[in-house]
Amino acid sequence: MLLEFVALATFTAITLAPSELPDLAIGAAAPAVELKMKDVIGGERSLKDIAGENGLLVIFTGNICPFVIGSADSEGWQGRYGPLAGGCASKRIGVALVNSNDSQRDQGDGFLDMQRIYKEQNYGGSYLLDQGHTLADAFGARTTPHVFLFDKNMKLVYKGAIDDNVKSAEEVKEPWLRNAITAMVNGNTPEPTTTRNIGCSVKRQ
Repeated sequence: MLLEFVALATFTAITLAPSELPDLAIGAAAPAVELKMKDVIGGERSLKDIAGENGLLVIFTGNICPFVIGSADSEGWQGRYGPLAGGCASKRIGVALVNSNDSQRDQGDGFLDMQRIYKEQNYGGSYLLDQGHTLADAFGARTTPHVFLFDKNMKLVYKGAIDDNVKSAEEVKEPWLRNAITAMVNGNTPEPTTTRNIGCSVKRQ
């Protein structure tokens, strides 16, 4: 349930980004798709490079946020990144994990930290360093995690949360993102198209 997210608010701020950030609408084209970013698997890649035949999944994330890595009473969402990436690969959907936490580069969100976490957690896909939070600003990304799913035409079909239970994957009742991926690949409109993204604020400053 969404109420289960609230308990984690004591561990970290859940503040929205400045009001001037865009709110990417369902049906909107993916922004900044040609922006090159450093990838932990080597070289630099853009969203255009990563997109698959059937679309693209973008997840803004970080390495130290309790909503991502978990806490004493919650497993967090990062353990679901790998399986999601594997499922997307089988459906020819590209996956881009994006770290935009500029103010925490020396606190666990640096590039070497990203490389380590990527290997330890078997993330899959690409993990990109968003220098200057340029991509996050273009998307209006507000939290870690914050999910954006695009179809084969790079149009937004789903945004928000991965599922309804950050505490336990086994107790998820609403796998929103998985359902959205399935609907999209089958040529259907996800239901819902938007859920509430909850997590740590993207640390721009």
